[in-house]
Amino acid sequence: MLSRLEEIALVTRCIATDDRDAFGRLVVEHQEGLRRFILHLTGGDASLTDDIGQETFLKAYISIKSFKAISSFRTWLYQIAYNQYINELRRSSRLSDDSVEDLAPSLQPAAESHDSAVDAAMDVEQCLKLLSPKERTVTLLFYLEGQPIKKIAKITDIPEGTVKVYLARSRAKMSRFLTNDSLI
Repeated sequence: MLSRLEEIALVTRCIATDDRDAFGRLVVEHQEGLRRFILHLTGGDASLTDDIGQETFLKAYISIKSFKAISSFRTWLYQIAYNQYINELRRSSRLSDDSVEDLAPSLQPAAESHDSAVDAAMDVEQCLKLLSPKERTVTLLFYLEGQPIKKIAKITDIPEGTVKVYLARSRAKMSRFLTNDSLI
């Protein structure tokens, strides 16, 4: 794990000397977490995840001079990934500018309680599919990535209060699903 100072030094090398090895170290440092984040955003679509991941790192490399080090490199990178994800949804006509709430697919809750870790993971994936893209994003950033609300607001460009609302909605939807009540 790179320290903040090491990260800034690598970014500085990328900007000052177009050091591709330095950028490569940043990619290696962040690729696993970023891929996990995008994979959950896309509902497990590995191909789309890889495409968005590549676009994210390409855009980060091209735009590295715009990184101001106000937030961490990770926050900046996740913001790019989130924007790439939203752009992909718009491109594929799955997201209109007016509404993201219509995207939550209707799923049937599991009829039985599950004890195994595999079944629990499947339940979590089903819960995530119930959420709108923005709800899913803030939920993943908060619970999976451990990001504070302030950073989530920065990554998604959503006000902090709205992030809290999305988290509350997400918890309620997932709770209803897991307790086999009505879905939405």
